[in-house]
Amino acid sequence: MGLNSLLRKKNINDITTESDSLGSGMKRILGVKDLTLFGIAAIIGAGIFSTIGRASFHGGPAVSLLFVFVAIACIFTALCYAQFASMISVSGSAYTYTYVSLGEVFAWVIGWALILEYAVSNMVIAISWSEYFTTMLEGFGIHWPDWLAIGHTTAYNAYKTVMEGATDLPSNVIKAAQVYQNAPELFGIKLLVNLPAGLIVIILTALVYIGIKESKTVANLLVFLKIGIILLVIIAGAFFVKPENWSPFAPNGIQGVLGGVAAVFFAFIGFDSISTTAEECKNPRRDMPRAMLYCLGICTILYVAIALVLTGMVNFKELGVDDPLAYVFQKVDMNFIAGVISATAIIAITSAILVFQIGQPRIWMTMSRDGLLWPRFSKIHPKFKTPTFATFIAGILVCIPSLFLDMQFVVDLTSVGTFFAFILVCSGVLFLDHKGLSKNAKFKVPYVNGKYIIFISFAVAVYLFLSLTDYRAIMINKPLLSVFWLVWLGLSVAAFKYKFSLLPILGILTNLYLMTELGWSNWLMFILWLAIGLTIYFCYGYKKSKLALQKRFEKEIKKESIIE
Repeated sequence: MGLNSLLRKKNINDITTESDSLGSGMKRILGVKDLTLFGIAAIIGAGIFSTIGRASFHGGPAVSLLFVFVAIACIFTALCYAQFASMISVSGSAYTYTYVSLGEVFAWVIGWALILEYAVSNMVIAISWSEYFTTMLEGFGIHWPDWLAIGHTTAYNAYKTVMEGATDLPSNVIKAAQVYQNAPELFGIKLLVNLPAGLIVIILTALVYIGIKESKTVANLLVFLKIGIILLVIIAGAFFVKPENWSPFAPNGIQGVLGGVAAVFFAFIGFDSISTTAEECKNPRRDMPRAMLYCLGICTILYVAIALVLTGMVNFKELGVDDPLAYVFQKVDMNFIAGVISATAIIAITSAILVFQIGQPRIWMTMSRDGLLWPRFSKIHPKFKTPTFATFIAGILVCIPSLFLDMQFVVDLTSVGTFFAFILVCSGVLFLDHKGLSKNAKFKVPYVNGKYIIFISFAVAVYLFLSLTDYRAIMINKPLLSVFWLVWLGLSVAAFKYKFSLLPILGILTNLYLMTELGWSNWLMFILWLAIGLTIYFCYGYKKSKLALQKRFEKEIKKESIIE
């Protein structure tokens, strides 16, 4: 097993030719407006309806600034996605981009990470859907059993926290602890299952199985619906804002703000989905970069406004709930708006689950066609014309954990995989530019020579870190920061030597820093996930890869020609 075989790459021209020969080319009908709305549809889902509350609970009103910071980090990555999309107008997104730039083993890792991102994202969205569903039922006077609307892990952790004597706990934690205490038992085990979360996944997986697709018109209508309800919240909520709730602006300091980075970043997941529509874009060079920037800009403005309204309507300590938008209007006796929000959130979140549940099996399908997964994952149903086996497995992978897991845990786990994918995409742009393989790109990340800037900024950052912070305590609490500093140093040297472009490096550094803000448990789970993936790759994909078979075939032909 040589290094060259692990880093074997697909040829960009071969990918395009293969796609055309298989008849998989799509009509280029999407303009910049359609792409922008598609991006907003993917971004605005559970993030703004649920996780924004948790972020505000930790960071207070200052979390609004965190949205701006994360959006800037996303812009660097979005530009890299746009460059790849203008070069490779086929499906596969980050997986395919990595295959042509960094090689097969990295492609496998990114594909495996994307599987985690899509699966865990839908777990979070399903859990959030359950919250809004039960809230809506309460509005109609229907009480769903509490023990059938919460995962065992969530309830047990809440009960444990209360029993340890913790103070200033959010209301949902206290309620979850009570649910755990009063839940029925079977053989001494508390029966706690988030049944609505599991049911919605099963229903939508069944719809995806039989070939349900969202048309451009339906997707656009859903976006207008989402934006409309968000504007309603902002406008109506502005009348109930109490400026004193914005003081102190950052009650838990910068660490409190950054503590919500996983939740905030989760709210932006989806902008990269625009890159999957490259084959349908009329003018990728012009429209895709614009659409990514437009959708990020629009969503950032909406997020900042929502964060300021929420933290202005109630004290930030009350926002540690999974349905913050409905909650704040219930607090000010605007139950009608709270009911509208819950009903609209159900529709919006349902569409988000459907989008991700459609996308996940197609990642497996693409990997299977490359020989990295078993052929059955790429089998298309003769009647439904969908990858039915992959869809079935994707449904199981999302459904079962959503019945039992804690929402905050899976939010953080989602972010780890996504950050990793973004870092590899940015690295791929650096590699292609360095090798001169991106000359034919219709759109290129604006080149800014980072030869001196990266090193100077590194030196300044190190000086400020050592002189203005208690760096010893920080490094003890967050040892992963050492990886960030080492990578920054390495990129400084590489940028000086090879005159690397500044923007992809900024994308790498910002995503890597955000990764260091996540907990050890999430890193360990991600490493375990990668270990499982690499085991599968070396036991199956390494030998069955189409590139491996092609290399062996070429060797046999060469050997036969020598013998003759």
